[in-house]
Amino acid sequence: MRIFVTGATGFIGSAIVHELAGAGHRVLGLARSDAGAEALTRAGAEVHRGDLADTQGLAAGARACDGVIHTAFIHDFSNYAPAAETDRRAIEALGAAIAGTDRPLVVTSGTLLLRRQNALATEQDEPDPAGLPRKSEDAARTAASKGARVCVLRLPPSVHGDGDHGFVPALIELARETGISAYVGDGRNRWPAVHRLDAARLYRLALENGAAGAKFHAVADEGVPFREIAEVIGRRLNVPVVSKSPDEAANHFGWLAHFVGLDRPASSAQTQQLLGWRPAQAGLIPDIDRPSYFGA
Repeated sequence: MRIFVTGATGFIGSAIVHELAGAGHRVLGLARSDAGAEALTRAGAEVHRGDLADTQGLAAGARACDGVIHTAFIHDFSNYAPAAETDRRAIEALGAAIAGTDRPLVVTSGTLLLRRQNALATEQDEPDPAGLPRKSEDAARTAASKGARVCVLRLPPSVHGDGDHGFVPALIELARETGISAYVGDGRNRWPAVHRLDAARLYRLALENGAAGAKFHAVADEGVPFREIAEVIGRRLNVPVVSKSPDEAANHFGWLAHFVGLDRPASSAQTQQLLGWRPAQAGLIPDIDRPSYFGA
């Protein structure tokens, strides 16, 4: 199949491009810049120039392919609501372009968005309307109601591996700046996680075999205690590991404060059963406990 991938030059998207190519698919990757286009060409992909705001361009890319994987998102937490609105419009444009064709569209969401009903968030749980205003799953439902074959793949807060520029690197940089590696309360709140290569394989499986309307969890570690993350950072940087109260956390962590105290374990048991997906890469703690995570 020829697959249109948004976010194709990103941390996760670039791994998806390689995964798809390795399975014999051809990739048309969205690129905003010359550097992105060159990276896609080196990876053996075709290039579709544009960005998330160009809904007509997104629709053209989708119509030119046999399926779509949508991973692009504007990760600007200072302007999160506009970023979520751009994502909504992009998903609806992609869905409208392939409506009625049975071409698959895999939409990215996140386990942190869920209103958990059990000890572990499952694929059956729905987004919390009081949580972050990301609209990807609402947009996926809208696209499905108009005849698109859509499934949702939810990523955990930490997608790790070489090239990571997400939450853990932000925590490492904060520890360097402040001279301490901190956690909130007793640090037993849990973060699910997955390696980028395992996540990339799940995107391919969801594209190839996912049923319309299905929800999948790219979760390898169901819940890593946050204190363990802080302890690795403290040991690697040789700085104290300390507890912060919820009030202190807001001042210390800045924009990260909303996330570091969350206890949101999640399961991928249903996903593994349905798609035969088995995480094979290193877990979060052994992966970040390497010199490369700390610039060495």
